[in-house]
Formats: sequence, C-alpha cells, structure tokens
Amino acid sequence: MTKLLILISVVILLTGCVTTQPKDYTKFNASKPSSILVVPVVNRSVEITAPDYFLSTISVPLAENGYYVFPVNLVKRMLEDDGLSDSNLVHSAPVEKVANLFGADSVLYVTINQWDAAYMILTTQVTVDISYIIKAGKTGEVLWEHNQKMVYVPQNTSTGNPFADLIVMAVKAAIAKAAPNYVPLARQANLATFTFPGSGIPYGPYAKIESIENMSSSSSNNSQSIIQR
Repeated sequence: MTKLLILISVVILLTGCVTTQPKDYTKFNASKPSSILVVPVVNRSVEITAPDYFLSTISVPLAENGYYVFPVNLVKRMLEDDGLSDSNLVHSAPVEKVANLFGADSVLYVTINQWDAAYMILTTQVTVDISYIIKAGKTGEVLWEHNQKMVYVPQNTSTGNPFADLIVMAVKAAIAKAAPNYVPLARQANLATFTFPGSGIPYGPYAKIESIENMSSSSSNNSQSIIQR
C-alpha cells in the first residue's frame, strides 16, 4: 500500500468526506521557495507540551516534498538568543527580520487551535486542530495557508461478553484520557496538509523526480479504487 493510499484513507476515516476547493498557487509558484523556516508554534490549546510534540513531526513531510527545512530546535534556540523567546512575539515580528536571521526563502507559522482528549465514558476522542501559514521571506506576503482538523476515536474489539466489553472499553478510555498519544495524529495531519492533491504545497526543488512520478501515478489509480468502494 502506497503512502498516498494511506493518506487518503486516513483523511476519509478521520475527517469524513469533505470537499476542498483547490488552492491558488500563483504567489507560491512565483516566489519559488527552496527553504522553509519553521518558527515556534503558537499554542492555543490547554496542553502545554503540544508545541514540542508537534515540532517533532513537522520536518519530515516538508523535506520529503523537496524543501530544505532548518532544524527546528536550533531555530528555537537562536530566536531565543535574539530576544524572541515567546512564540507570539515571533509570529508578530516582521517576517523579513525573522527570515533574514537564517537566510530563509519562506517562513512557516503554525498555530495549534486544539490538542486534547475528550473522555466519553466508554471511549476517548482525541482531536488536533492546526492552522498553517507560509509567508515569503523577502516580502512577508502570504504564499499558502491551510487549516487541518483530525479526530481519532479508538475502535474497541468485542470479547463476546457484553458486560466484559463495557469494562474493557471503560478502562481503555480512561487510559487514553490519562496518556493520549497525539504524535501519530499530528503526523497524519501534517502529511494530509502538505501532500494532499489540490490543497497541499507544490513540490520543492529538492524533490526526487521518481517520487513525484510515483505519487502522480498512484494518485490516479488509488482515487479510482476508493471511489469503487
């Protein structure tokens, strides 16, 4: 099973059937960024560790799409040394100033709107809601933006005993609420955000040609197989 099939399946299962208008890539293509600077995340959720966990998932899909990604932890430290220790300060600072510190072509700003687990007695619903904006490093112009929300509800298997099933489900829900694992869901959100046809970002200059051809071919084949379901 290819990565694109997994991606499409995840989006359908976790977010339902949503019709997305194709984005206008005129400004993005005109800017032709080759590098992306990911600055510290603004966290609007109640989970204080969300930004650190999220940043651990962001570099791979961008790099696989053909962009140079500045090391996120190094970026964070350098910004702190420059007096930008708070993510809100970084987001409100001139884009040109931030980009110039690293010589970046573009800057990615991320806001975590929701990152929580809702306990519902017999299950725990884990939700991530993230907003992304890429701005040109030289002009500060918005090149691309997207909002991605994903919800995961664990599936429970039956033991054949209804009473035992209720106990098992309640225990699993309590464990998930106590220590929810957001990282896989954040990875899926990033993958869907940056690579989904029509809404993701164009391939960068370092993308492998064979990977692009394979993704294009599998996109056509997999779309047909999903429609047939």
